[in-house]
Amino acid sequence: MSRWTSPRAVGVAGIVLGAAAFWLALPPLAARTAVLPIAIGILAIAAGIWASSRESRRAGGGAIAAGLLGIGFGVLATRSSSAHLDSVVVWSTLFAATLRYATPLTFAAIGGLFCERSGVVNVALEGMLLTGAFFGIWGAIWAHTWAGSFAWVIGLAAAALAGMALAAIHAVWTITFKVDQIISGTALNFLALGTTGYLFVDKYGDTGTPGNVPAYGIPDIHLHFLQNWTFIGPILGQLNLMIWLSFVLLVATSVFVFRTPWGLRLRAVGEHPRAADTVGISVYKVRYIAVISSGAIAAMGGAYLSLGFVHSFNEGMTNGTGFIGLAALVFGKWRPFPTWGAALLFGFSSALADRLPAAYGNQWGTLFQALPYLLTLIAVAGVIGRSIGPAASGRPYARQ
Repeated sequence: MSRWTSPRAVGVAGIVLGAAAFWLALPPLAARTAVLPIAIGILAIAAGIWASSRESRRAGGGAIAAGLLGIGFGVLATRSSSAHLDSVVVWSTLFAATLRYATPLTFAAIGGLFCERSGVVNVALEGMLLTGAFFGIWGAIWAHTWAGSFAWVIGLAAAALAGMALAAIHAVWTITFKVDQIISGTALNFLALGTTGYLFVDKYGDTGTPGNVPAYGIPDIHLHFLQNWTFIGPILGQLNLMIWLSFVLLVATSVFVFRTPWGLRLRAVGEHPRAADTVGISVYKVRYIAVISSGAIAAMGGAYLSLGFVHSFNEGMTNGTGFIGLAALVFGKWRPFPTWGAALLFGFSSALADRLPAAYGNQWGTLFQALPYLLTLIAVAGVIGRSIGPAASGRPYARQ
């Protein structure tokens, strides 16, 4: 059997068909008959059933789910007016918004990747994002009187330091004192929520953060030579600096974790810490560095939220972004680029939710806003295949 007709390849083809069932009902094609998405969706489901029956359950299950969703959303799209579809589905705008929403998820997930590859579960990503969001904007507001438009640099530094401090607590509790890693992360999430809420009210009260934050927030990068390019220009012509840095982070993480001796040590500690210790690798040192680094990376995602995206801070403003980032990490099997793909999927649902209320009412926007959380539940429950993380993840190490 060739690789093109293998069960996994057929399952992947089914997933593509499921997506096509929905896409064909959207602009610019905008098929007006429900027969087309139903027919293509049935083909996707059939491919999924065939793949699942031949031991490729993950790809097969994905194809079945994609086929069902393609039929459902495709039929709904054919029942909508073309005017409403044209106002919502502007692909360049949607893709640009997807990148904006996916960026904090990417920073959170990559921070979690370093932590979990070392063998320490990090459910405190939500708290690290929130801490970074508050201290990032606090640092920039404090520095703008003397740093001017470059106050965002101080804000990023403050966010990273705050995230590292929170992560250091997690490291001490879980590595040195061997506290249950889930309990430690949960406690830190509550600590971050309470601390940032108290400091926000204490510093800014009812007035909230100043309204001139965009003047010294994280800048957008204008690529003027792209602005007149069809489709590409609206997406890449004006992106925030942190979005470009997230691309760099993905490449650097992939190279570091899978192409360097330090990355090999990180993975060895996460897979078999006793064997790593036997050959002279300091398990405690590697884990401490990985956990603290994860705090800095995740916190910069929070700083992007407050300094580069929203340009303000509100109590609990991350709204579960860290947990969704953790789900993206599980979806991506603890690898950078598949994790980014999952972050883009979550980001796209949020981008679409922003555009739906104007044409279809708030109830549809609310439905799609809930989609990332539904996908998070699927990731945690392991309904679509069981992702297996680093072997020693969640297990405290005691040197003998």
